[in-house]
Amino acid sequence: AALSLYITAGYPDLDATTVIIKSAIDAGADIIELGVPYSDPLADGTTIQNASTAALSNGVTLQDCIDVSVSLRAYAPDTPIILMGYYNPFLQYGIEDLAKSCKSSGVDGLIVPDLPPEESSELENTLNAHGLDLIYLLAPTSDSDRIAQVIKHTKSFIYCVSVAGVTGARSRLDAQGIELVQKVKQETEMPVALGFGISTPVHVREASVVADAVIIGSAFVDKINNNLEG
Repeated sequence: AALSLYITAGYPDLDATTVIIKSAIDAGADIIELGVPYSDPLADGTTIQNASTAALSNGVTLQDCIDVSVSLRAYAPDTPIILMGYYNPFLQYGIEDLAKSCKSSGVDGLIVPDLPPEESSELENTLNAHGLDLIYLLAPTSDSDRIAQVIKHTKSFIYCVSVAGVTGARSRLDAQGIELVQKVKQETEMPVALGFGISTPVHVREASVVADAVIIGSAFVDKINNNLEG
């Protein structure tokens, strides 16, 4: 499976973010999710909440995240770069301006955890018009209708959430996540990624049996924290 790594932009600072991501790409990361810091990240647990708070304290903005993408795209022309953030900063930036800026900076798509498909048409259509993707999430609680709806709107890959909860490193990989990936893959040939709670090499191996990509976020940020403390 492909390896997707999430890092909060601006944590521990913007320069470090760029260095860390470039090192991750050199080490084999296939996809980069650049987190846009936000004051109320409702889908995130303590680790990413704290990273977002620190980044905001550093004055990091959505524009900074876009600027980091320019540097990353120049460094790794073929590595997909995805902005993961909440809708309010994107809306305040301006949807059309956001799509143009993302396209020119080398961003390939957006993940917006608090924007359901029923309310996403403006953002999705504008991104698509500029050759960008809006990537949707499915959870273990998603029913067949929601799965079908997300598949219909998917242009790149589907993000399956392993737990009905927030991000955060966990001691075991929940079987619900594996079952969700299997269920979705029965309905589509689109790539399916699994994230939330994947924390160890064992988890990655288990997820790779069924998923096309494995997403690691909190465990990666925890590693950064440990190195800072060390």
